[in-house]
Amino acid sequence: MLISSPVIETKRLTLRSLEETDSEAIRFLRSDQTVNQFVKRPKTDTLEDAIHFITKIKNGVHKGDWIFWGITIKDNPVLIGTICLWNFSEDRKIAEIGYDLHPKHQGNGIMSEAIQSILDYGFGKLALERIEAYTHKNNEPSKRLLQKFHFDHIHERIDTDNEDNIIFTIHKRQHCNT
Repeated sequence: MLISSPVIETKRLTLRSLEETDSEAIRFLRSDQTVNQFVKRPKTDTLEDAIHFITKIKNGVHKGDWIFWGITIKDNPVLIGTICLWNFSEDRKIAEIGYDLHPKHQGNGIMSEAIQSILDYGFGKLALERIEAYTHKNNEPSKRLLQKFHFDHIHERIDTDNEDNIIFTIHKRQHCNT
């Protein structure tokens, strides 16, 4: 069981646990129209909602339900996005990846760098066999990002919670061969 999400450092980024001081950034990420254009989830419109969300995330990390990181640029503590592994299979061999990023930081390779580190962590440290991603069928940037990392679109699988989503998956052996 994790007590907190481990800090992961990349060339440009620090992936770290969420803190209450991230409440304004979380409020923005979970309510901004651009960020949420393709996401079906409850909006986090107030700072109180954001603090409640952060508490929920920290409790879930503590219970081992998910691993959730805030994305920051090294040497700058301001949260610019999030990335997580969650929805683990019962045997803990499969997990789903989720992510979002402030629009002013999109297109700069930040999410690529974050995803690479989470794939390495998931397949290496957690010994996952497969990582899945659900994305909206019209979210072309997210689909390109997943394809860049050799995720395969699984045409025969359907997201029963959101018929507009399509499902991608990558197996450990695909990741290790890239």
